[in-house]
Amino acid sequence: MRKLTFAMNVSLDGYVAAPGDDLGWSVPSDELFQFWSDRVGATGLALYGRRLWETMSSHWPTADQQPGATPAEIEYARRWRDMPKMVFSSTISTVDWNTRLVTGDAVTEISRLKAEDGAPMDIGGATLAAAAMRAGLIDEYVLLTAPVLVGGGTPFFTALDNWVDLTLAETRTFPDGVLLTRYETKR
Repeated sequence: MRKLTFAMNVSLDGYVAAPGDDLGWSVPSDELFQFWSDRVGATGLALYGRRLWETMSSHWPTADQQPGATPAEIEYARRWRDMPKMVFSSTISTVDWNTRLVTGDAVTEISRLKAEDGAPMDIGGATLAAAAMRAGLIDEYVLLTAPVLVGGGTPFFTALDNWVDLTLAETRTFPDGVLLTRYETKR
């Protein structure tokens, strides 16, 4: 059975994006950027909601070809293109860069994928992750909490019908004050 992890940058008040989908508060330090790059390199399959897919696919496919691209950005762009991806959307019709489009029920497809043998999966995008969260499909939550209050926007967590008991598995502090907390779902 594959493990499913929901990992994103989050503000101290619990948002993955500020109002207007502003992500300006979440610019990573070099060390945090390397953490994300290593994570992409180790991910067997990334599951994206449409909005996160549009954000990522508008930049990373050619980021390594931009003037002034750093070695870390070049590495991340290569890893991102190579990583198998699925996009869950009923409003877009094509995807590229080692990606498959899923237009059917996300919970059914994620359940099927979890039942397979294989490398770990990451899920990104608050709406898609919320559906998986409500269905009890997420095995691990990784919050990279930035020391900023944004006051509103897109929340990391969704409203749930039942409690989800978690076990703290890891903490780590990055030089810019970002705190990683990794929790495993108790089963």
